[in-house]
Amino acid sequence: MPPSDIDIARSANLKNISVIGDELGIPSDSLLRYGHHKAKIDYDFIAESQQHSPGKLILVTAVSPTPAGEGKTTTTIGLGDALNKIGQKTIICLREPSLGPCFGMKGGAAGGGYSQVVPMEDINLHFTGDFHAIGAAHNLLAALIDNHIHWGNKLSIDPRRITWRRVMDMNERALRNINIGLGGAINGVPRESGFDITVASEIMAIFCLANDLVELQQSLGNIVIGQTFDGESVHSRQLDANGAMAALLKDAFKPNLVQTLENNPALIHGGPFANIAHGCNSVIATKAALGLADYVVTEAGFGAELGAEKFFNIKCRKSGLKPSAAVIVATVRALKMHGGVTKNKLHLENTAAVDKGCSNLARHIRNTGSFGIPVVVAINRFDQDTSAEIEIIRQHCQSLNVEAIDCTHWAEGGQGAEALAHHVVSLSEAGHSQFRTLYDDDLPLWNKIEHIAQSLYGADEVIADQKVRNQIKHLQTECGHFPICMAKTPYSFSTDPSLRGAPSHHSVPIREVRLANGAGFIVVVCGDIMTMPGLPRNPAANGISLDHDGEIQGLF
Repeated sequence: MPPSDIDIARSANLKNISVIGDELGIPSDSLLRYGHHKAKIDYDFIAESQQHSPGKLILVTAVSPTPAGEGKTTTTIGLGDALNKIGQKTIICLREPSLGPCFGMKGGAAGGGYSQVVPMEDINLHFTGDFHAIGAAHNLLAALIDNHIHWGNKLSIDPRRITWRRVMDMNERALRNINIGLGGAINGVPRESGFDITVASEIMAIFCLANDLVELQQSLGNIVIGQTFDGESVHSRQLDANGAMAALLKDAFKPNLVQTLENNPALIHGGPFANIAHGCNSVIATKAALGLADYVVTEAGFGAELGAEKFFNIKCRKSGLKPSAAVIVATVRALKMHGGVTKNKLHLENTAAVDKGCSNLARHIRNTGSFGIPVVVAINRFDQDTSAEIEIIRQHCQSLNVEAIDCTHWAEGGQGAEALAHHVVSLSEAGHSQFRTLYDDDLPLWNKIEHIAQSLYGADEVIADQKVRNQIKHLQTECGHFPICMAKTPYSFSTDPSLRGAPSHHSVPIREVRLANGAGFIVVVCGDIMTMPGLPRNPAANGISLDHDGEIQGLF
């Protein structure tokens, strides 16, 4: 039986984090250590590092997710290790895992096999406490709202129109919708509310888009928490909340430094939801890495039409980042599922299904290329993949003038992605990137939504009832320059998760529109999107325990 991810991680020969920092040129007094193997980087050093000429930024994205798995994080780590192996000073930038998926169905998010970031248990469980700080800041604002109403409600906040809920970093369906303020006048005003998972908090999105503490505090003050009885927006700064919230986030806002199994540096910081938010690591961590390395490899959540689109249109637009190349991760297994094969038959060779499923990959290639950057496909190889199936993928990519490279980093670490690393360097050094966003700031909000749906999803139309259209029209007046954050199923280009491959000529129905005023984008909700997931029938938590030596078992 092959070793598990946690067994592989435990067998690693980790360097002291001060050594990793020293190799990056970070002085000892600029590292805030959390034990021997993780640390935060001081703001003064980050500011200094950003004065250097930036390295090249590489985005790792993927085909539309399937239950077969794609391996974006594993590929990001494997590529980073491979780039270091061929002599390119490289830092990996990832999001922090949420406890909800760790104890739910997905498991951890520290990579897999021999392409992992470590210490794996710490990263997946609590880490340096960043998520708890974000949850505390979020819930402080919630408490201040109800406290303000209790003590006279000077701002005339309408309790029926409060949109700010509470959060916790756990899957808990029973808290999605709750009644609060029960028990008489001393306990507040009764009203309906609920909980979201911390990664869905607008504070998480603000945290990951801010360039510095000044911007962080200002953006926290721009949060709209609800409306007055007269229908006017109420901002958190009117409650004098943003200063205390920023104080809670002061240390959490410092990027976290860890290492890979091959002792290469990784910054893991922030973790916004890839649906209701933009699904990328923090801007401050990415920019710090670019000032310290020749190459920075990062990833964006879900498939390219969601994660990469938001990386380009939201994160890069707001931060000024300009990627040099993009890697699209594909697996034979995932493409078979997009070609109609059920999960229990993925072990059987099926070139026809791979051929059919490549329609999904092809659209992601075209979509990513439309942002003006060169693209390469990483075939994340499994043992059961056949040469004939791999060749089908190569042929499809060649027809689009894109290289498809066989990668075995899960089993071999950086060595298994060296060919990919050489090609990424070749694409980046050629200087062909002419990065551009999909739309201009001054394009009307409705047209932005249509442009995303039609050019990236293959839809014929966007549909919405009059209430939603009126809401968009109202937002256009003050927020028309904001980018769009589409929230839809990640499993299909359409809003129907059962439509795999590359469906076309469908409609994109808008269910609701939400303003993330502090984060500076408009969330367009299409279909059923959960901001507080539930645990599955057999949650991963049931298999996690401590052995007699106090070591964690069952985490994956």
